[in-house]
Amino acid sequence: MRLPRRAALGLLPLLLLLPPAPEAAKKPTPCHRCRGLVDKFNQGMVDTAKKNFGGGNTAWEEKTLSKYESSEIRLLEILEGLCESSDFECNQMLEAQEEHLEAWWLQLKSEYPDLFEWFCVKTLKVCCSPGTYGPDCLARGHSEAQEPVACSTQAIHRQPCRPRKSVSPNTHSKPSGSSCQGGSQRPCSGNGHCSGDGSRQGDGSCRCHMGYQGPLCTDCMDGYFSSLRNETHSICTACDESCKTCSGLTNRDCGECEVGWVLDEGACVDVDECAAEPPPCSAAQFCKNANGSYTCEECDSSCVGCTGEGPGNCKECISGYAREHGQCADVDECSLAEKTCVRKNENCYNTPGSYVCVCPDGFEETEDACVPPAEAEATEGESPTQLPSREDL
Repeated sequence: MRLPRRAALGLLPLLLLLPPAPEAAKKPTPCHRCRGLVDKFNQGMVDTAKKNFGGGNTAWEEKTLSKYESSEIRLLEILEGLCESSDFECNQMLEAQEEHLEAWWLQLKSEYPDLFEWFCVKTLKVCCSPGTYGPDCLARGHSEAQEPVACSTQAIHRQPCRPRKSVSPNTHSKPSGSSCQGGSQRPCSGNGHCSGDGSRQGDGSCRCHMGYQGPLCTDCMDGYFSSLRNETHSICTACDESCKTCSGLTNRDCGECEVGWVLDEGACVDVDECAAEPPPCSAAQFCKNANGSYTCEECDSSCVGCTGEGPGNCKECISGYAREHGQCADVDECSLAEKTCVRKNENCYNTPGSYVCVCPDGFEETEDACVPPAEAEATEGESPTQLPSREDL
């Protein structure tokens, strides 16, 4: 149904006030989709590995119709399980490439047992072999042989990689591509991964793991020290939490203390911020020291100032509370010797830190009493201000 123009215009301000729609999920790359299809195909091979034609005479069927293991029937079963009906991109790719998969299954499987390598890398050319990156899956130096890039995950620092090169004699041309030192087995010295590994994308730059930095991820970040380093390996180990820089594992090996710690007799020790004057927290809070820091926590609701958690650490009690057995407790004003609610027939109800005075149900409330219903009616009947009836006149 089409909205009237006026109604549509009325919705416009509401639409403008709506928050922007979240950015669409990052679209998977062609390599990612191809790898996913291959992974499902390989899983289908596992799932059908122990099946047969399913007829009554399996031996005759296999002898007459060829082995189920390499049959078109098994291929069809695998293909049918590759894509969910709602996965448009998977089904679109399968429809476009089904002939390639059939050709590999019936003719090329023995020659090219790695389906990913044959299908995604060499046939569709949407991926690269592990250890390589970029459009050509190669380090693209004109006359410099470079090792391919290998990558893994968990990276936080992005640094350019220097390729390991083998330069031809009398050649000084600059390569147009780069690869990470260590090749496919140990990219970025084993301490990072390279952008674009295996995807025909990226630039081959190193993204170092936590604790590592530098062009080849061989240097240690602040908070880490080099526990092993030689021509092929570099290992960075975390310092003690008190150290910003260090040469070993303990708080005595710090080169510089972290914020919240101070050097004392050769070791970095925690600063107790809660002992500072003036205190770092407000009057309605108490301070809790932590390693290298502190937190301010709210006092108990019964306290006026406090030194710690709970009603037992109040400096003073708020009105309606009194110290009892070492902590601030509610005063029951209704049980005091001196009567709190002074009007006749009035009930007293204690509340946290206070009390209320209420007339019983059915009683009429006056300024100095709670009057029972019968007395209230009698009082009204004897009222001198009542006018005489017409008959009495």
